[in-house]
Amino acid sequence: MSITNKIVAKYDDKDVSLYTMDNGKGLVAEVYNYGGIIRSIKISGRDVVLGRENFEDYLNNNGYLGAAVGRHANRLENSIFELNGITYKVGTNDSKNSLHGGIVGFDKKVWTVQTVNTDEPALIFSLESPDGEEGFPGNLTLKMTYTLTKDNSFKIRYEAVCDKDTVLNLTNHSYFNLDGHNSGTVYGQTLQLNSDFYTPNTAECMPYGEILSVKGTDFYFTKSKKIGDDIADGCEQIQLFGGYDHNFVINGRGFRKFAVMTSSDGKLSMECYTDLPGVQLYSANALDEGNYKEGAAYGKHSAICL
Repeated sequence: MSITNKIVAKYDDKDVSLYTMDNGKGLVAEVYNYGGIIRSIKISGRDVVLGRENFEDYLNNNGYLGAAVGRHANRLENSIFELNGITYKVGTNDSKNSLHGGIVGFDKKVWTVQTVNTDEPALIFSLESPDGEEGFPGNLTLKMTYTLTKDNSFKIRYEAVCDKDTVLNLTNHSYFNLDGHNSGTVYGQTLQLNSDFYTPNTAECMPYGEILSVKGTDFYFTKSKKIGDDIADGCEQIQLFGGYDHNFVINGRGFRKFAVMTSSDGKLSMECYTDLPGVQLYSANALDEGNYKEGAAYGKHSAICL
């Protein structure tokens, strides 16, 4: 059980460090304090998340690989929202819309880090987001904790306080391939989602208000199936985005399991838990060419995000 860190760069007059967390039971993670980015997660030596080679490669992190995303994950239509009768205009970075926090979101910030070096090693990230940053109201104090548990879980906990009413929707944007980060598509890997409904999108990848049953559709993951089974189907919603990029309504309430993903060889499974009501399934439909770790050449559908 250990945490080590290495300073790799200066950014915005702050030290950027790469932290290595090891729970001593086969789970090892590499994490930057820049963007809270998860560079790698290795389980029994198999690296299961996509990543870039060097810190400098993350300065143009198209696709938000491994990044902490906020203030608002996913899209805000026309880069506006209304709260308490006031309309707020936020940073526009996705056509006319705001995506993943705007122009300079939490994925582009150097976070302050406190290490907890115990039998469950943890990194406690903290960040101050001032009133008006990217157009969002209120001075926000955010704490985000990454923990490697004794049972080989990677746990993320978010805590936030704001001095005004605001919107806050946080996530981590890691791309998972349980066969290994450089093993090609995820078509042969299986996925089960604890969800009976999904929200279809407009052509701009924005839910338009309907909540539809997954039964009898390409969005049926209520029982485990291979990710590639329907991804090339003629379904209009999949054609629009070249794969899955949709919100699924998670069954039940409280802290509960919402997904199980299994490698194609059946040797590795990942269970996902949350206390939130929905999960976005994204099948890496548009990864750019880049300088990826270990010389990897990632392509379309080479991972999924949850």
